[in-house]
Amino acid sequence: MASLAKKKYLVTGGAGFIGSYLVKDWLALDPQVQIVNLDKLTYSGDISRLDDVHKNPRHAFIKGDVCDSKTVERAMEGCSGVIHLAAETHVDRSLLDGKVFFDTNLYGTYVLLEAARKKGIERFLYVSTDEVYGSCDKGFFKEDAPANPSSPYSVSKTAGDLLALSYGGTHGMDIVVTRGANTYGPYQYPEKVIPLFIANALSGEKLPLYGDGLQIRNWIYVADHCRGILTAFKKGKKGEAYNISSKNYLTNIDLTRRLLKALGKSESMIERVKDRLGHDRRYAIDPSKLKKLGWKEAFEFDEAFASTIAWYRKHEAWWRAIKEKNLEFKKYYQKAYAARKKS
Repeated sequence: MASLAKKKYLVTGGAGFIGSYLVKDWLALDPQVQIVNLDKLTYSGDISRLDDVHKNPRHAFIKGDVCDSKTVERAMEGCSGVIHLAAETHVDRSLLDGKVFFDTNLYGTYVLLEAARKKGIERFLYVSTDEVYGSCDKGFFKEDAPANPSSPYSVSKTAGDLLALSYGGTHGMDIVVTRGANTYGPYQYPEKVIPLFIANALSGEKLPLYGDGLQIRNWIYVADHCRGILTAFKKGKKGEAYNISSKNYLTNIDLTRRLLKALGKSESMIERVKDRLGHDRRYAIDPSKLKKLGWKEAFEFDEAFASTIAWYRKHEAWWRAIKEKNLEFKKYYQKAYAARKKS
């Protein structure tokens, strides 16, 4: 891809876990880049993730909804590219109420694409997920594998993924898609398994493990995921999708045991609960296409996992404020797990 005319870009969801890291990393990497950061600050959005860049004149934050066309058009003004991360992401929540997932992940994507089309945005990158492929019995999915999503969340992301690519075919827009694996690191909202299990273990609460715990996931550190997104944005081919994954494959039970061992806690804290509806057995994607663009993992799992646990120990006040004071999280936690006390 030729260099974009201006180094001013819109990042949506930039107060989220992955988005905030990408914003801070990009500003540090490129002293010329300017970022407009659009985020609704829903329950999992946290402006404190951006404390390091609040005073940076190259970072402009706009609180707003990607479903609001007027806000989107204002945020996109003067930008030459868009990286769209804003999304509802938690599978369990989508099983309880899927509407907001389709509102944000599909309609919000449509609003952004329409604004980008009208304004002549030079490149639009949609951040998707490995869950669009569904469960992989053996081998590894490449980017041309058929979509086979299994939850309202993954269906909504698949729809947004395909919608974005369709704007390339229909309108000739420069669209790139990334499909990332399970991501972990500091500042992840404590409903996802790693921060949730750390918070529970440190609080003396049980760790609710789904089913037999033999589901296999690929784990990639947030810094590696973000560099993968930026690599695809800068070097990816128009109309192409790129998988972002690591070499770290673990069963959920193995992950849980490693976490407890690192915290010096007993495996008796594990509580077997009824498996999640439609729970995919194995996610496995091939990142070789992205590696051909020059991207590679920089963080070994053991070291990054240990540093992540250390971060949550050091920043206990951050996750306790969420876990104990956020009524929405409490209601979700109680509703999602109350019926899963028995295996």
